[in-house]
Amino acid sequence: MNVQASSVMAPPAPRDLDAMLLPMAMMRDILIKTMFRMNLDLVTQVSQAICLPVSVTQQLVDLARGQLLLEATGSLNLNSSGEIGYRLTDTGRARALDALHQSEYYGPMPVPLSVYTEQVKRQSIRNTQITREHLTTAMDHLVLPADLLSNLGPAVSAGRSILMYGPPGNGKSSISNGIRDALGDKIYVPRAIAYSGQVITVYDPVVHSAAEDDLDDPSSLRRTSGRFDTRYVRCERPTVITGGELSLAMLDLVYNPTARTYQAPLQLKSTGGIFIVDDLGRQAEPPQMLVNRWIVPLEEDKDILALQSGEKFEVPFDTLVIFSTNFHPNTIFDKAALRRIFYKIKIDGPSQEDYLKIFAMVARKRKMPLDEETLVHLLNRRYPEIDNIYANYQPVFLIDQMIAICEFEGIPYQMSPELIDRAWANMFVADEDILR
Repeated sequence: MNVQASSVMAPPAPRDLDAMLLPMAMMRDILIKTMFRMNLDLVTQVSQAICLPVSVTQQLVDLARGQLLLEATGSLNLNSSGEIGYRLTDTGRARALDALHQSEYYGPMPVPLSVYTEQVKRQSIRNTQITREHLTTAMDHLVLPADLLSNLGPAVSAGRSILMYGPPGNGKSSISNGIRDALGDKIYVPRAIAYSGQVITVYDPVVHSAAEDDLDDPSSLRRTSGRFDTRYVRCERPTVITGGELSLAMLDLVYNPTARTYQAPLQLKSTGGIFIVDDLGRQAEPPQMLVNRWIVPLEEDKDILALQSGEKFEVPFDTLVIFSTNFHPNTIFDKAALRRIFYKIKIDGPSQEDYLKIFAMVARKRKMPLDEETLVHLLNRRYPEIDNIYANYQPVFLIDQMIAICEFEGIPYQMSPELIDRAWANMFVADEDILR
């Protein structure tokens, strides 16, 4: 759900090799590795593969040709609108193999880390302005306490860290997703970045949702090359969601020793967007250790990563981090850690009134007829057993259970005190000793 227009400044396409700010040898090697691996021989094809304008690609081809790594085929390719083809010389093939031995990376030309850092500033999540209308529209499918949006709004607009805590099953994950939807605009994600001669892939189709209709066609000679640098992909603001599987190792650069290439860690992929740590406290590592890893990023807007050589370097940290936990914060964090999380918002269970609204909404969506006698039975007989503690997940659970019973028995969807009791019995497990 997009509720906000984008005002992010696009990265301009490079006009020549000098504007790339990359070592000529690196660009040349990526060019010939790409031509070798993809069996390309036309400048327009290569331009599309390495994500550079045709004019800049031609300059790179001329450079490699001047070093006797490429040669013209000597004839026009009849299927390419009169383009001259190029192929690797014996020396070029040898150089391509040697370069592949050093790094298997080929394809899109990387963006220098320093250049990417400037783009991050232009599209910072802290530049977004979320209004009450944005947040209300993004969460109109949820029944929330009246004061919750008043607490969430300033936290999201500030783009700072948020800790949501409270009993399980009350929509913390749904609220996190609603925050993501409220952002609504688009940013530019680099396919890869370069630092100290190493290439780190960033764009990940699993994490990043590309705005395909807005992408340029680098193979077209009449493309609108001034729109943006196609080494980037125009995307929705990214959202990374992790849960109990999160480990400290997942926040480090991922190195492939076979291909000798790097992949960005999760928090770098989420730059300009949201990183949701769901179910905090369920991970193998203690919550305190996980939060300690975030101290520098949360305080200084930068993260520290390390190459295989041990060399450490800074990358921008421009991410709205949302921690979500069922534990009370005082039981899993010390005061220093809590101080570094800017906003703490408790997500309680619904009131009886809101509970009934959720129940009616779910029933309508599931096409389950409401029955007043059943609801009175549920509220007066069943909920006193659990001290009248309501949770957002319970209507969905109970109604889905009754639907399953109706389908099994071959009867129309209906609710009754008997069916609600059968559903209730599956929602909790009685405390008892089991002989083993």
